[in-house]
Amino acid sequence: MFLNIPGKENISVSNVILDFNGTIAIDGKLIQGVAEKINNLSEQLNIIIVTADTNGTAESELADVNCKVINLSKSKEYGNKMDVLTALGKGHTICVGNGFNDHSVLKESVLGIAVMQEEGVSTKALMSSDIVFKSIIDALSCFEAPNRLKATLRS
Repeated sequence: MFLNIPGKENISVSNVILDFNGTIAIDGKLIQGVAEKINNLSEQLNIIIVTADTNGTAESELADVNCKVINLSKSKEYGNKMDVLTALGKGHTICVGNGFNDHSVLKESVLGIAVMQEEGVSTKALMSSDIVFKSIIDALSCFEAPNRLKATLRS
């Protein structure tokens, strides 16, 4: 997927890293409509859910969703979200999150998207992002209508 934002270089995106709790799930339950959005988006991009899985529900909630799940509490390959971002390539990966532990990947990825929902958003994550959406559905919809990104991020 290519994003053309006036005043910035064209962005070639291959991957989207999504946080689980607070971003695509509330209290460990996948938000209604998220599975469909991810499945549609996965036709164009690699979708990777990176989580510490606070509620222990990520794998079961995402069983029917076309994505890769990396549970950091079980992973021997990755110690943190930045390890995953670095392995995928910062220049080709968009990150979406809400927590304090998302701030570095939001800042270092080609595009950092913060979402502010029922579980809130860390001010560090908010200030490290390029754009903020009021819901994950709105954030994922921006890939279906990329002019929304263009209008907000043009310099």
